Amino acid sequence: MRLTWRSGGRGQERRRFARLNACLATAVLCVGSSACWAQSKPVAGIYSCIDEKGRRLTSDRPIPECNAREQQVLNKDGSLRTVQPPTLTAEERAEKEARERRAIEARNAQADIVRRDKNLLLRHPTEASHRKAREAALDTVRLAIKASEQRLKDLEKERKPLLDEAEFYKGRQLPFKLRMALEANDAAVEAQRSATINQEAEVGRVNQIYDIELARLKKLWAGAAPGSLGPMPNPASPSTPAKAATSPAASASAAR
Repeated sequence: MRLTWRSGGRGQERRRFARLNACLATAVLCVGSSACWAQSKPVAGIYSCIDEKGRRLTSDRPIPECNAREQQVLNKDGSLRTVQPPTLTAEERAEKEARERRAIEARNAQADIVRRDKNLLLRHPTEASHRKAREAALDTVRLAIKASEQRLKDLEKERKPLLDEAEFYKGRQLPFKLRMALEANDAAVEAQRSATINQEAEVGRVNQIYDIELARLKKLWAGAAPGSLGPMPNPASPSTPAKAATSPAASASAAR
C-alpha cells in the first residue's frame, strides 16, 4: 500500500507524505513478526525494593541488588501487581527441591495406599471370598510340604540297601562308588529337610499376610475410606531354621 503525491504540493506536505509512506511500509513488514510484537509489547511491570542500605530502588526489570529480598512489581499507576520472592542461594534451592521431592513422594505413597485398598476391596468383597483365597494359597504350600515328605521317604528307602552293602565292609574302607552314593543320599536328605522347614515357615507367613489383610478389610467393610488407614503393615520375618525345626513335621522327618 502506498499513498500517491500529487504534484504542486508544498514542500512541508511532501515531507509529511514521505514519512507516512515509510510508516506504512514498516507496518506491513511487521505483520506477523515476533520481533515487532516484542517491540510493541508493554513492560511487564515496575520493580521496586529497599536494598540492604535502606535505599529504595526502582527499575523496569528485576533489581540485582535486591536478589536476596522481596521485590514488588507495580503497575504503571503504582498499584501492586505481584511480589517477587527473593532469589534462592544454591543451598536454599537444593533444600527447596528436597522438600518438593519429599512432598511428591508422600503424595505418591498416599495414592498407592488408596489404590491398594481399592484393589483389596475388589478382590475380597466378603469375608468368605477372603477365606477362600487364604485356603488356596495355603494349599499350594501344603502340597509342596507333602512332596518333600514323600521325597524323604523315597530317600530313606534308597539308603537302606546302601547301608546293607556297607555292612560287608565293616572295619574297612568303603568303595569309592558306595561312599559317594551314601554322601549323595545324605545331602539330598538334608536338602529336603531344609525345604520342609522353609515350607512350614511359609505357611506361617501366608497366614500372617491374610490375617493383616482381614483386619484391614473389616475396617474397610465397616466404612473406612480407602487410604485412611495408613500403609499396610509388613508381615514379620519368617522363623529361623533352628526354630522351625521344632515343628511336628520337621521332628518327624528328623526321626526318620
